[in-house]
Order: sequence, then structure tokens, then C-alpha cells
Amino acid sequence: MAQLTDFMVSRVRSKLLKVFLQDPQEMFYVRQLTRKVGEEINAVRRELERMKGRGMVKSEPRGNRLYYFMRKDYPFYQELLQLIAKTDGLGGAIRKDRKKLGKLKFVMLSGKFIRRKPRQQNEIDLLVVGNVVLPQLAVLVREEEARRKQEVNYTVMALDEFEFRRRRRDPFLLGILAGSRVMIIGDEDELVARE
Repeated sequence: MAQLTDFMVSRVRSKLLKVFLQDPQEMFYVRQLTRKVGEEINAVRRELERMKGRGMVKSEPRGNRLYYFMRKDYPFYQELLQLIAKTDGLGGAIRKDRKKLGKLKFVMLSGKFIRRKPRQQNEIDLLVVGNVVLPQLAVLVREEEARRKQEVNYTVMALDEFEFRRRRRDPFLLGILAGSRVMIIGDEDELVARE
């Protein structure tokens, strides 16, 4: 049975969760995980067995290796995915450099971006609303693009432009707000509220 203690246990488990959830479509073998988390192989194996026993990960043999991946049917999967999005990668960088980025009202990442699913050409990965220092944001976006090896499609709006477009039911903005999202900064109810 899934419990809060499933993921509040050890340093190794938190590192493994980060690896699994940064790229949820990927499968990893033990030595690969050991290199990524920088821990002893026995600690990694032990933690993988515990996580497997809790129903968090699943293993699958392929050739002479045993691959592990995060189970998407794990009851806290979505919440863990959101935690990782807020604390690591682009979301974590934005939260860390929030003061350097200006006065941010809302920052959201799309669900497809978090899950590393392909997006349509007109879909955005990141929406930033507020008075934004664009060069500073561009640096963070470029770092994420280098890490992911793909372009990050983002949109920046001043708060008054956002409010105007929301009131006018702008199709571009409604398309962004209709998709799944993870709020990095700001309240989701306030973001989607109709005035």
C-alpha cells in the first residue's frame, strides 16, 4: 500500500526518484543508476528492492540486464512528478533565481513538458506572467535546452496583457490554460479564474 513514508526515507531513494522522474519515459539498469546518483551499488540495489516492494518501481529483464522504471500507476506518481518539476531542472532554477527574474505572478510548466511527451508545434512548455527580466530567463531556458537536447517553447506576458487576454478569451491563452500543467509559482485557481 502506498504511504507517505515510501519516498521520505533515504538520500539514495530521493536521488533515485529524481533520476526516474526527470525522464519518466526512460528505463535504467543498476550500474547506470549508480553512476547517475553517485552512490554505492549495494545501496542502490537495496533501495531499488525496497521501492519495488512498495510498488513504486518495476523491473524488466532485457538481454543480460535488469532495467527499472517508475510505475505510472503508483498512487503518488503525479505528485512526485510535480515535486521533481518544482525542485529540479527548469522549475527548480526558476524558483531558485526568482528574485533575479523580476516580479513573477505565475509560472507554469506544461504537463507534456514534465512527462517528456512530444508537443504540437503551437504548444508551449513554459508560461511566465509578470514583469520579467528576459535575459535572465533566457539563460535558464538555454541551460534547460542544453540539458534536454531539445528546444523549450516559452511565452512571457506582462500581468496586464495576461488579464486582458484572459478576459477576451484569447484562443492562444485558452489553449495554454486548457492543458495539463504544473504550477511553479503562483496559485493555479487564480491562474485559470474567469473574471
